[in-house]
Amino acid sequence: MGKFHKIIIKCQDHKYFHKTKKNTKMKTISLKIFLGIMALVIICSAKSSKRDPLALYAELDKNAPVNTLTAKEKANGWQLLFDGKKTDGWHGYNMKVFPDDCWEIDNGTFTTTNSGSKEGLDIVTDKVYRSFAFSVDYKMDTATNSGVIFQIREDPKYKFPYETGPEFQIIDHENWKKDKLEDWQINGANYAMYPPMAKPYKALHEWNHLFLVVDGNFVTQMLNDVVVVKYEKNSDDWKKRRDSGKWTGFPDWGKFDEGHISLQNHGTKVWFRNIKLKQL
Repeated sequence: MGKFHKIIIKCQDHKYFHKTKKNTKMKTISLKIFLGIMALVIICSAKSSKRDPLALYAELDKNAPVNTLTAKEKANGWQLLFDGKKTDGWHGYNMKVFPDDCWEIDNGTFTTTNSGSKEGLDIVTDKVYRSFAFSVDYKMDTATNSGVIFQIREDPKYKFPYETGPEFQIIDHENWKKDKLEDWQINGANYAMYPPMAKPYKALHEWNHLFLVVDGNFVTQMLNDVVVVKYEKNSDDWKKRRDSGKWTGFPDWGKFDEGHISLQNHGTKVWFRNIKLKQL
């Protein structure tokens, strides 16, 4: 949400209220109308004053050592979600512990260890988030399929995070041979919803920088300095896409405004590092 401004109205002179009941009543009605108009202005201003994703992006120091925060980043409210050494702050989806049978820490990265291109066990943040900016570096192998999923609800009735949360797609679509991909399935897309507006992904085994801003209903996805997806949740366009595609079979998809964030394990090799988050 945007910023709210406090307005204080004082009647400093008792002569403001006339002695007659008629005039006093009129002044009271006028004041109520004025306050109502001001409240409407404030609400409309808050709705439209969403934070600038590019300004948030500029707060990150690209020259900072891997898996660390600079003093400036800390001062701007950024948190480090992975130090390259410990699994603190993460657990397996619908689990209490970290799934070390299919994920490991390797050379300062979170990486998958299972194979077979089938949906595996995602790792999710211990905390839930509503409005936030999220930053992570990722690297792909041949035919990697993964993603960052957000607004996830944990519940035994769900098997995978994607049943409830939107996904910033990570995939080596150029070498994906399993089936034909739609434009909303390629790298940088908001999976099964919005295709990327650009394709700034890097070559295999090079680090890509993923940046995600969820500011209330406003969502922005950036890849390697370029905005690739922008949308407003619950808009007519968003509802039309949700109700006419893959998610018709998942009634709780997109239902939650607050949830965990996951790194997807799709049975292919992927690496993650430099995981940072700022709550808005």
